[in-house]
Amino acid sequence: MLEVKTLDKPDERRDFPRGHLEAVHLSGLDFAVATFEPGWRWSESVAPIAGTDSCQIHHNGYVVQGRMRIRMDDGAEQEVGPGDVFVCPPGHDAWVVGDEQVVAYDFAGAMAREYAKEE
Repeated sequence: MLEVKTLDKPDERRDFPRGHLEAVHLSGLDFAVATFEPGWRWSESVAPIAGTDSCQIHHNGYVVQGRMRIRMDDGAEQEVGPGDVFVCPPGHDAWVVGDEQVVAYDFAGAMAREYAKEE
């Protein structure tokens, strides 16, 4: 079955401090566009909603705009920016670097279904 949806009319929008997520849900794929404003940090903006010490969502992502630093629970760190494709397993914190908003696409599915949703 062929399915087509547009991000101009997302299935849902989820707002959280200093950011938001817009998602479309298709058979076999949940696609999300996340926007993080300068000053956003997962441990401050989303942790109170998620109720965990670190992000427990797996991300398959592509950064369109801005820079973000990711720190894994084991201490490993990496910075991602425009044009970077990344895989990030559960157990991390992340924050916007600099004064430009970050726009990232997430193809994992779990982000579109579970990210920043109260349990």
